[in-house]
Amino acid sequence: MDFHTPSSFEDASKLAAEATGLTRFLAGGTDVLVQMRSGTVLPDTLIDLKLIPGTQGITRTPDGGWRIGIAVSGARLGDHAELIADWPGVVEGMELVGSTQVQGRATLVGNLCNGSPAADSVPGLVAAQASVEITGLTGVRTVPVEDIPAGPGKTTLQPGDVISGILIPPRGEHAGDAYQRFTPRTEMDIAVAGCAISLRVDGDTISEARVAVGAVAPTVRLVPDAAAALIGSTLDDAAIDALVAAVRAACNPIDDKRGTAEFRTEVAGVLAKRVAKIAYGRAKGEAQ
Repeated sequence: MDFHTPSSFEDASKLAAEATGLTRFLAGGTDVLVQMRSGTVLPDTLIDLKLIPGTQGITRTPDGGWRIGIAVSGARLGDHAELIADWPGVVEGMELVGSTQVQGRATLVGNLCNGSPAADSVPGLVAAQASVEITGLTGVRTVPVEDIPAGPGKTTLQPGDVISGILIPPRGEHAGDAYQRFTPRTEMDIAVAGCAISLRVDGDTISEARVAVGAVAPTVRLVPDAAAALIGSTLDDAAIDALVAAVRAACNPIDDKRGTAEFRTEVAGVLAKRVAKIAYGRAKGEAQ
């Protein structure tokens, strides 16, 4: 196995493009190292990105949004009061990934690139309208997070593509987000269903919304019809019923030992109702 520690994303991209066989990147390593230890993944080329400047940073962007380095751990996100104040749903999704020990290494980018439909951090990023900066052979481009997953264990990234940062837009006033999941156990488990909602209010009326669901389709899924059910409402019973119906209509889950398709679809609607109420309360400045 060839092991590399590039000093720039451009170098990392070139190394990945020139590599033959199976290539993997190290940001936190909580997926790749476990896969290597179990023998399910044996890379021919392993590229460690952690020594690249800026990979450990959480910084404000000029427009008031956020740039999160690709090696920032879940533990560091959970300690960042300003980010939590802006995007609590994004942080609480990542905080559900693994144990306390795993939180010390696991990263948003790793959780995204692992390609799991049940990735807890991804629905919150999609609801937040986050994007990723990708460094490739033709330069740097920005892609919405929802365009990265392509199916279980797959992404749309091309040979030579390296995610070089996560960009989250400015929060603005009178806005809130939230994420919840259902698991058979309270901790250290994979979501049977998950839902994230980000919204903004004008007075009591919802003026903007984005709804994303996880673990109920081959990829984390943005649900525009669910957002449309919320916009223009005061989160009354009719709006909640329409939200739940839209979320369930967007579900296309599997049957497995952790839950039937029918159960996952039912739970997704329940979560959407709960999460909408939390995000709405946060947008109105109510303690949640």
